[in-house]
Amino acid sequence: MNHTQFRKKRFQNNNPSSHGFSRKRMMYRSGPAGKRTNGTGINPDRYVKKAIHPENNIYTAERTIHQMPVHERLKSILHQKGFVYPTEIQDRTLEKLMEGKDLLGIAQTGTGKTGAYLIPLIDQMISHHHATKVLVVVPTRELAVQVEHEFTTMTRGLGFCSSCFIGGMSISTDLKRLRRVNHLVVGTPGRLLDLEKRRALDLKSFSVLVLDEFDRMLDMGFIDDIKQMVQAMKNRRQTLMFSATLDESQRSLINLFLNDPVEIKVSTGHTACDNVEQDVVYVDKDGNKFQVLLDMLEKDDFEKVLVFAETKRSVDHLYVKLKKSGIRVDQIHGDKSQSYRQHALDQFRIGRIQVLVATDVAARGLDVTDITHVINFHPPKNYDNYIHRIGRTGRAGKIGKALTFIH
Repeated sequence: MNHTQFRKKRFQNNNPSSHGFSRKRMMYRSGPAGKRTNGTGINPDRYVKKAIHPENNIYTAERTIHQMPVHERLKSILHQKGFVYPTEIQDRTLEKLMEGKDLLGIAQTGTGKTGAYLIPLIDQMISHHHATKVLVVVPTRELAVQVEHEFTTMTRGLGFCSSCFIGGMSISTDLKRLRRVNHLVVGTPGRLLDLEKRRALDLKSFSVLVLDEFDRMLDMGFIDDIKQMVQAMKNRRQTLMFSATLDESQRSLINLFLNDPVEIKVSTGHTACDNVEQDVVYVDKDGNKFQVLLDMLEKDDFEKVLVFAETKRSVDHLYVKLKKSGIRVDQIHGDKSQSYRQHALDQFRIGRIQVLVATDVAARGLDVTDITHVINFHPPKNYDNYIHRIGRTGRAGKIGKALTFIH
């Protein structure tokens, strides 16, 4: 029999299991039992999950960084960066990548996927006397910047050059950078193809292709761009694809890009991060959702909060309201210039702002290790986006919290 359920949820300051804010008891309406939805077709029950403490879910490699079969100079740099043990995805993929195998790697966000491909590729560059040239294609500007930064810090003093090519930056500056030898180029599909059409970027010169967060690129409609780049890379000898999620409907495309690949799954590709405490906040349609958010942000444990809204306009609106309420806040979305987005992210990273409001452009590639909470002010359009959103917290062995607002 269909019936309507009502769920009551209290948040008390004296309850150690609460999310740290209090408000009047409210009545929360949901759909028929077992069939509740949030307008996206996703059952809100999928947004509720207890975190597994990292101590109970930690992977410890049987070898240290110093015991890995890579060049001694690279080991020294990694040690200086604070590496002690490889993460699981790094440990399980290293030898396969050093053998030159094509690879499909699936691992949750924050597990070291960037290092998983950079470490063996840098080792190749050292061993082959700078002959290896790598092209890394990513879906977002922020992820591109992060990848180049990691490469730069991992190759300091080795004499390698890299460039990052993304929208929102000066094309004339990009053209100047391409006049030098770049051992690694990272960028978003649109800008890379623009440079290729200008005959400034020679795709035939690259021997290795990395498609990072490939599922997101396919979701964003970059499939034709990627096919075009793959076809132009006549001298490509190795292709790597990494992501946190795996959509089996994309299997034919994966097979098109990879040649007899090794497949390494550290996660299923369908579950959210184990060390993120997840819950929902049901609010009546007539309730003041913004006030509920404001009540949360005034509590001490909401130290560094990433808030996702559905559209650029809703991000702008929420940003203005939070700023007027005295919250240290900034925003990023696709209409903001790259310099603005990078500045906002830097301010968020160093703690000068408490809240960063964003569209799904921030769901990938934001490498901020101490985000305490992810709040989905508007639910994501699909569950894969949800996985990537909440993957911004609970990183570097810490427990994070994710809350999703549901009407």
